[in-house]
Amino acid sequence: MDQPPFSAVAEVDGDQLSVRVSGEVDMATADRLFSTATGAPAAFLTLDLRPVSFFDSAAIHALVRIAEHYAGRLSVLPSRQVRRVLEISGLGDQPWLTA
Repeated sequence: MDQPPFSAVAEVDGDQLSVRVSGEVDMATADRLFSTATGAPAAFLTLDLRPVSFFDSAAIHALVRIAEHYAGRLSVLPSRQVRRVLEISGLGDQPWLTA
């Protein structure tokens, strides 16, 4: 079965940016994730990663850069796979990671 293609769709509502990401976030797509998440002027970001099926070290790097960009103003909704990767990498207790 083929994996769904990567997509990152941004939606702005006032000073709130929501980005819904699906598919695989890897070396080929991590820069698109970062540019989509930081490309619109917004005070707060909700990053919905629940539809993400694969998340590698390039994706972790992009997420850490996004967290620095939105310091104290980021909420990440992880898929089971994303949460597992973040826990393994030592990032499972970040304040921006929702339960």
